[in-house]
Amino acid sequence: MTAAQAVTEAEAQAIRDAVADAVIRTPHGLGGALETEPAAALTLVDSARVASEEASRLLRESISGARSAGHSWDAIGRVLGVSKQAAQQRFGTSPAPVATGSRRVLSPVTAFDEMAALAEAGRHGWHSVDYGTLHHVLEKSDEQWEHQRVVWGTGSRGRLTADGWQLIRHNTFPWGYWARPTGAPAAPEGRA
Repeated sequence: MTAAQAVTEAEAQAIRDAVADAVIRTPHGLGGALETEPAAALTLVDSARVASEEASRLLRESISGARSAGHSWDAIGRVLGVSKQAAQQRFGTSPAPVATGSRRVLSPVTAFDEMAALAEAGRHGWHSVDYGTLHHVLEKSDEQWEHQRVVWGTGSRGRLTADGWQLIRHNTFPWGYWARPTGAPAAPEGRA
């Protein structure tokens, strides 16, 4: 792992502190209740369970994002401190889905070329309805679509929704993918 890939010990500690703070403070009054109410210990267990499930999901989504950015299983394994085989066995994904009817699969695409590919598909009435490592599942409609990718957690969800954007999938990290129809008729296939 290169220095650019590693979080510093201070950054790692800040992440740990933020998670611990969220676990104790998000259920209102839990911190104080732990001093006097035995049932609060079970609330703490449940809160820690939610944090653990979310951390696991974020790790899987981060690895999917790294794979989409072109990183090898060997590089991911080094970051995780395991072999490439162990990383792939634990976090490998199934192959992209197969096209059916009014759906098709845009693959392979990476974090570096997927937005241009989605823009081209959108002009012809195709819009993303799901995605995974190196692919987007597209659905056909009679109008053009536009897509955007936003770093998750930027606070833009309300603005995007108000502007007519539709979140493609709710559990996503490190990016949220959004699509919206433009109102223009879809261009015939084979034309810009």
